[in-house]
Parts: sequence; structure tokens; C-alpha cells
Amino acid sequence: MKIATFNINGTNARLPRLLEWLAAASPDVACLQEIKTVDEKFPVETLTEAGWHCLVHGQKGFNGVAILSREPATEVQRGLPGDETDEQARYLEADIGGVRVASLYLPNGNPQPGPKFDYKLAWMARLEARAAALLALGGPVVLAGDYNVIPHDDDIWDVGAMRDDALRQPESRAAFRRLLWQGWTDAIRSLHPSGGIWTYWDYQAGAWQRDHGFRIDHLLLSPAAADRLVDAGVDRDARGAEKASDHAPTWAVLRD
Repeated sequence: MKIATFNINGTNARLPRLLEWLAAASPDVACLQEIKTVDEKFPVETLTEAGWHCLVHGQKGFNGVAILSREPATEVQRGLPGDETDEQARYLEADIGGVRVASLYLPNGNPQPGPKFDYKLAWMARLEARAAALLALGGPVVLAGDYNVIPHDDDIWDVGAMRDDALRQPESRAAFRRLLWQGWTDAIRSLHPSGGIWTYWDYQAGAWQRDHGFRIDHLLLSPAAADRLVDAGVDRDARGAEKASDHAPTWAVLRD
């Protein structure tokens, strides 16, 4: 099973690019973030015609996550538990082919310090609680998404870049490490331990052309999923397409 995560940065604006990538990469499951649309305006009909089942948790103009799958998916959880006042559409969880898959979009957290960074850390604490509950199930689970965390210095083109950004603050990295310490495996890191792999290049300052990127899109695997990991990578070419997202699709392949 090939499971991918892709911050599409607006599904309707980038639908041609999404369809091109889906056809070329042939994932079994594609977790999308920043779909930036309400459920009713997500292009379900077009994607269904292309052979995809769609689960959508949208929000007008911002955020929003979706799960596309070749076989039908059973929705398990819509929205991250732990805060009934949180109305941001950032988490969707489903069972697909015997694997529990979550599409998640963590808060950016900038500017920091401040309320947005506080929300980011609180959201990550809630994710930690949900992740622990999922591990307790004992089956294969994949937490796939835009984590808005640069885990290591070698996950960014320049160790000094974005020094004050919320994505690489010690608190953000510590929260990510706590997930790993629960027993999750970072799919990309486990197969590419020396770093130097990017999943995001800003639209500004020629970042793509200069390869000034960093890694913030991750697939975390439960032990039962990690035991089945055979490959993982990033579809860099998608970032170079016309009117592309600023993220590249990131994926892992699990043995059947």
C-alpha cells in the first residue's frame, strides 16, 4: 500500500496538478492538507470520475484536510479530540484496507511567541494524546500530513535559516520528538537518515530555483506499520510544475 501526504495549497486552484500527480504517482491513499474549501465545494465528482473515493473535512478559505483512496474508506474521527471549542479543520482519520490513516495539518504557530504559537503547542499535545490511543490499538497506523515542524538541523537547507520561526523552535521539535518516543517511526528519516531531503520550498526569493527548502511533511508509522515499510520518498518534480503547490508530495510504501 502506497500512502502519500500532499499539502495541495488550495484543491480547486490546483486540481489539474493534483490529477496529474495522482495519475503519475498512483498512490493507494492520498492525504491532502490545506484544501481551503468547504466540503460542498470540494471536487468530489471530478475525483470520483478519476477513480477516487473522497473523505473531506473542509473549512472556508483556510485549512481543511481530505483523504483520497482507491478503495472505500470508513471515517473514524473528524477533528482532533481534546478541545470542543476548536473549529479549525485540521484532522481526519479513516480505516482503509486494514490500515488506520490520518490526514493532519498542524498549526503554523507564527508569530512566536504569542497565541498562535501557544495554539500550535496545545494542538500538538492533543495529537500526542490521540497518537497514544491509536498505538494502544496495536494495528498499523499512519499519521500523514504537514506537521509544520522541521525536526532536525539537516532537514533545512541552511542551519541558520528561519532561526526564529515557529517551525524550528525547541518547543516544536520537542513535541515532535515526544511522538517518536511513543514508538512512532518517521518514514522518510528511517530510510534517509542523513537528511538533506526537502518537502517544501517557499514561493518567495527563488527558493525552488535555489533549492532552499526544508522538510515539514511527515508520515509517522506505528510499529505494526513500520514493520511493513519498504520505501519512502518525495516527488520533487511536482513542485516544479506550473502553478504548483509550494509543497511536494511525500509518500511511504507498506508491504501487503
